[in-house]
Amino acid sequence: MVLQPIIDIASVCALKGIKNAILSPGSRCAPITLSFSRHPDINCKTISDERSAAFIALGMAQQLEQPVVLVCTSGSAAYNYAPAIAEAFFQHVPLIIITADRPPEWIDQWDGQTIRQNEIYGKHVKGFFQFPDEFGHPDKVWHANRIMNEAINLSNQFPAGPVHINIPLREPFYPENSESFDFSKTPRIIEPVFSKANLSEKDKQDLVSSLSTFTKILIVLGQQKPDAAIQNILDKLMRNGKAVVIADTISNMQSDDTINYHDHFIGIGNLNQLLSPDMVLTFGKSIISKNLKVFLRNSKAEHWHIQPAGYVPDTYRGLTKIIHCQILEVLNLMNQTLKSEFSFVSSWKKLENTVQENFDNILENAEFGEYRAISTCLKAIPPSSKIHLANSMAVRYVNFFGKREHEIFCNRGTSGIDGSNSTAVGCAFAVEEFVTLVTGDMAFFYDRNAFWHNYRISNLRIILLNNHAGGIFRLIEGPSKQPELEEYFETNQKLDGKSLAHEFGFGYHISTNVESLKIGLVDFYTKSDSPKILEIQSESSKNAEILKWVKSKINELF
Repeated sequence: MVLQPIIDIASVCALKGIKNAILSPGSRCAPITLSFSRHPDINCKTISDERSAAFIALGMAQQLEQPVVLVCTSGSAAYNYAPAIAEAFFQHVPLIIITADRPPEWIDQWDGQTIRQNEIYGKHVKGFFQFPDEFGHPDKVWHANRIMNEAINLSNQFPAGPVHINIPLREPFYPENSESFDFSKTPRIIEPVFSKANLSEKDKQDLVSSLSTFTKILIVLGQQKPDAAIQNILDKLMRNGKAVVIADTISNMQSDDTINYHDHFIGIGNLNQLLSPDMVLTFGKSIISKNLKVFLRNSKAEHWHIQPAGYVPDTYRGLTKIIHCQILEVLNLMNQTLKSEFSFVSSWKKLENTVQENFDNILENAEFGEYRAISTCLKAIPPSSKIHLANSMAVRYVNFFGKREHEIFCNRGTSGIDGSNSTAVGCAFAVEEFVTLVTGDMAFFYDRNAFWHNYRISNLRIILLNNHAGGIFRLIEGPSKQPELEEYFETNQKLDGKSLAHEFGFGYHISTNVESLKIGLVDFYTKSDSPKILEIQSESSKNAEILKWVKSKINELF
C-alpha cells in the first residue's frame, strides 16, 4: 500500500539539500527504502551490516558537510547503528537516522524483530521524533511533513549532529502494480536562517581588558577541519610572540610555526615550570595527547573556550570563560591587542626545534618496527590524499611525527576501534582523491564488513600494522605489568591481510623489513581498479621496546 507521507520523506530530504542515503536491507523498512531508492535526486547505496553502514554514512557526511540518511528495519538492526551515532554526536557530524518500527500496539507482545525503539539512542542524538502510525486525518500528514523539516534543520544547526526518526509501519509494505508511486512536486519546506554569533563592542572591550592580565598564553587546537584564514592568524600570533600555538595532528592546523612535536617533551618534569601558561585558549573538539591533557590540568591556568554555540566541556579543570562567537573574531582581537612575550614563545620553540632537528636521525637508528614503518609510509602518501587513522597506536604514531600536509580524520569522538575501516570507505565514496587508512590489526579485522558491498572504492589504500595483538596495552602501565597481559589484554590473533585481500579482490603486499616496505610503496599509489593493502608485520613486544628506546633518546636531548 502506498503511503504518500512516506514517499515524500525523500522529497523533503532532496529539497533540503540531502543527496545521499545508506540503506540496509529489510522488509519492515521497505516503504522507506523505496522512497529513497526511487527518488531521482538521491544517491543510494545498500550496506547489509548496519554497524558498518552507519560508519560509512559518517565518513560520507564528514566530507560532504551535509547530512547523510540512514535507513534500517526494526529490531536489533537499529541498535547496530549506535556506535557510529555516538561518534557522530561527539564529532558534530550530521546524520538523519530513520528506523522502521512495529506499530505501537505490537510493542512488548513477543512479535518478531520488535524492541523498544523510542529514544533508543538516548542522549547521543540531538533529537528524537516519532512519526505518526497512520495518516487518516490531515493533521497526521501535516505532522509527518513537519517532523522531517524539523529533524533536518536540527541536524544542521550548530553544533551539527545525528537526529533519529522512528517510523511505525503496518503491512502491506509494498505497492501493488496498480498503485501509482509519485513524489509530491511541492512538499512544504521549512528553511531556517542560522545567524552567526558576533561580539558586541562591550564584549570586545571586556575581552581586551581580561587578555591584558595574561603574559603566557597557550592556544590549544582540538579536532577540526582545515581553515586557511584561521591558520594564517595563528601563524601570525606565534611568529609575533603573542601566543604559543599547539597542534595535534587531528587539529588539521599544523604549520611550520605551530608546536607539533609537543608529545615528545611535555611531561618531562624539569621543563614543566618553563612551559607553564597562565591562560589556555581552545577551540575545536578533543585532542590526542594525554601528556598535554595532564600538563594543562596540572598547570592551574585559566581556560577560555571559543565556540559559536552549544555545550562546552571542562576538559582541563580550569574552564573560566566560554566565548560564543566566530573563532576569527577572537583571534583577530588577540592579534591586534596582545603584547609580545617572546621569552615564553621562544622557550616552546626551542624545544620544538630540538626534537625536529634530531627526530629523523634517532628513528633511522631504531630497529625496524611499526614506528619506522609509519615514518617511511607517511613520506610516500601523496599530499592530496585524505588520511584516516584508526584509534589506539595508529593515531598516536602519526601524532609523534610533527607537521602533516594532509587532511587527517580519526574517530576521536568516542575513540573506539569499531568503525575505522567503514568511515574510510565512506570517505572514499564521497571523494575522488586517494583515501589512506592507517590501522592496526585489531581495528582492521574488527570492521572487515566495511568491504562487504558491491561498490567501487579503487581510491582506497590501507596501511595495516599487524603485530597480531593489541600492542597499545604494552605501553599502558597497568596492563603491561599483569601476567594476564597477552591473553586478556593484547588478545593475540593469527590473522593476516592476505586472505581478506584475496576474498575481496584487493591488491596486497606484505613487508617485514625496510627493504620490502620500500618495494611495496613503489606502486602503492598508482591507479588501480581495486583498493590495495600494504601489510607491515612486526612483533608487539619489539614495538614497545622501540617506542621506549626512541623516547629515551629524545629525553637525552634535554
